Amino acid sequence: MDTYESILLVKNEVFVFKIPPRTTNRGYRAADWNLAEPTWTGRLRIVSVGDTCTLKLEDRNNGELFAKCPIEQYPGVALESVSDSSRYFVVRIQDENGRAAFIGLGFGDRSDSFDLNVALQDHFKRIKVCEEIAKEKNEPKQELDLKFKEGETIKINMKITKKDGSEGVANKQAAKPRPTISGVGGLLPPPPGSSSIKTIPAPPSQTSSPSHQSTNPNNWGEFTSSNNTSQPGGHSNPNWVQF
Repeated sequence: MDTYESILLVKNEVFVFKIPPRTTNRGYRAADWNLAEPTWTGRLRIVSVGDTCTLKLEDRNNGELFAKCPIEQYPGVALESVSDSSRYFVVRIQDENGRAAFIGLGFGDRSDSFDLNVALQDHFKRIKVCEEIAKEKNEPKQELDLKFKEGETIKINMKITKKDGSEGVANKQAAKPRPTISGVGGLLPPPPGSSSIKTIPAPPSQTSSPSHQSTNPNNWGEFTSSNNTSQPGGHSNPNWVQF
């Protein structure tokens, strides 16, 4: 597969400074540099060939290479921000023999340094996405097992339209009709305001004593006329009722 050079960023004016060696673990400070007298002024280009990214410092007139900085990751040791400004960086340059040195790099405008950050972040983000896509292609995809396991069942509720147009739910018992009270063939409820039921008094028991019956002959009603009926033998019994 043929590779070609892709230009990620071009800035026509950048400044290079000679920086003192760092003696402590604290970050670099641009205030320690001689910012009024840059060591070199020229053009910056960031190019990529495949996944390789290189920052190049070139002459603005003839394009002659002044220095280059291979960038393997960002942020990283190849290009490091200073602690006191957003317009200056520390760049690790390398020659053809692999020898490295650190120089200061600065922009005249903050928007130029912002463009540098965005260009490098987009480049390495694209590499990460391409790696993830290649990994998914090489790894076999796990197929979903949608078959029923032994003894596994599912339940489906379906609406069924009846002949009369009403809908019902399958596999569900129909609700029992509620009982209704009808005035025909059934028992009517008592009328409002009725608190008691009238009863008809029963006739006196026939086991009452003869003295009680003789003292109140009117209890027999229309049957009292039978008291004068004679029994066989010519004797009359006032307690005998003849029907």
